[in-house]
Amino acid sequence: MISISLLGLFLTLSANVRAQDPMTAASNVYKKVILENDKVRVMQVELDPGDVAPWHSHPDHFAYALTDGKLEITDKGKSPVVAEIKAGEALFLNATTHMAKNIGETTLKMVVTELKATKKN
Repeated sequence: MISISLLGLFLTLSANVRAQDPMTAASNVYKKVILENDKVRVMQVELDPGDVAPWHSHPDHFAYALTDGKLEITDKGKSPVVAEIKAGEALFLNATTHMAKNIGETTLKMVVTELKATKKN
C-alpha cells in the first residue's frame, strides 16, 4: 500500500515539474488559439510591460512579431537572454521549455506557431 501511495505522489510531482502547455501555464499572455489542425497550432500572444509567461514548453515553433518589444527569455537550464524584437521580425525556435518576461516599456504582440509532428503513412 505504501509503494502505491509513493508511486502516486511521484507521478503527481513529476507532472508538476514538467512545463505545461502555454495555453494553460501562461494563459495570462497566450490569449487565444487562432488556428489548430493536425499540422500547426497558431496562438495570439500579448505581454504587457512587466508580464511574465511562466515556465511552459513548445515543440519546434516560430514567432512573428506584430509590435516591437524587449523580452528576457530563460530556457530551462540556461542563463536569461535579452531579445530586442522588432515588428515584422520572424524567429524560428527549436523545441524548448522556457519562461519569458517583458522588460520593455511597450506591449509586445506576437503570433506563435507550433509545428506538430507529421504522421508517416
